[in-house]
Amino acid sequence: MPAHSTRTLRTYHIILENGDIMTVKLSKRSDISPFLVMDVMSRAASLEAEGAHLMHLEVGQPSSGAPAPAKKAIVDALDDPASHGYTLTMGIKPLRQGIADHYSRVYGLTVNPDNVVVTVGSSLGFMMAFLSCFDPGDTVAMTDPGYSAYRNLLKSAGLQAVMIGVRGAEGWKLKPEHLDALPETPTGLIIASPANPTGVVLNAEELAAIAAWCDENDVRLISDEIYHGISFDVDTHTVLPMAKDAIVINSFSKYFSMTGHRVGWMIVPDDLIEPMDRLAQNAVISVSTLSQIAATAAISDPESITELEGHISRYGRNLDVLRGGLDPRLMQDAAPAEGAFYLYFRTSAVAEDSFVLADRLLKEAHVATTTGADFDTEQGRDYLRLSFAGSTADMEEATRRINSWLADNC
Repeated sequence: MPAHSTRTLRTYHIILENGDIMTVKLSKRSDISPFLVMDVMSRAASLEAEGAHLMHLEVGQPSSGAPAPAKKAIVDALDDPASHGYTLTMGIKPLRQGIADHYSRVYGLTVNPDNVVVTVGSSLGFMMAFLSCFDPGDTVAMTDPGYSAYRNLLKSAGLQAVMIGVRGAEGWKLKPEHLDALPETPTGLIIASPANPTGVVLNAEELAAIAAWCDENDVRLISDEIYHGISFDVDTHTVLPMAKDAIVINSFSKYFSMTGHRVGWMIVPDDLIEPMDRLAQNAVISVSTLSQIAATAAISDPESITELEGHISRYGRNLDVLRGGLDPRLMQDAAPAEGAFYLYFRTSAVAEDSFVLADRLLKEAHVATTTGADFDTEQGRDYLRLSFAGSTADMEEATRRINSWLADNC
């Protein structure tokens, strides 16, 4: 039996009780960065276990929970034995049809349910896309700042992330000029609109220009549309009709307030239906049956949509509370927050390192936030991200705590 163990790069040393050392290999793919926001959640949970009352602005998780029809659908299905077994790998037919109907209702598009792939959250969708579309050593471009799981999953799949810096002076937006300036044409490109952490929303013309560049350069486009439906005074557009080979990824986590159900979906072109099916058969067999039933009700029942639209109004109020109430020193170089539910801003006026700032806000002000280092490989330690997916009362209290702490310490 091992007495204890130590880790070095790509090897794991297990010291046995008799003093012998057993060395086993770790793959290069496993040497990826943590998702820092999850570390913050863990430390926040420890403080709460000690009795602290925290304001949670670290994670993009709606505080509202699943809509009423989704919860009722689960209860109604509990006594049905079929609701506790496997489903078809690509998803139950009512859910795939409901997602297809969603594209007709929201975007005016006709989507064949056969092109809908139900996944374990959007996270597995990205990994399935990477494994289905690219070979080890291929390059996939993404924005910096951008969602850190993209680059970590790419590395774990043996792919190389090509980071494209987008900054406030450029409106935080990816443009074809950025792509033209790359030393080499990448194999793939990931875009997100609305974007995490900046909240940038690309308009139809901007999306079409990026899609055209990908078509002209034989680049597989993957569009992260997980925050669709959450925007403020701007429209969100799907890239689906603009790029014939694009993969569109979405989820029930954000707009539908169902993070813990772990249901996402992809719209894939015809050439990827079979490869995706085979990969999912081996990787997951099927998505949780009860969660699929709940997701079907969430996306199909008009009562759900009415409830969910009410959350968007709350997010807008929450954004106003933070943007209008936080110490003005934090609003320097703030990203637009046109969509999603994040406020991303420069902190160099009050702190040398946002990682340290976030740690002190957690321990001393009891406000959980996320350092920009989770999203930006170059300038992230100068930025902080706040999630305003919670209640308005929590946003008001968090603003008070942050301002009070800054007044005493900065």
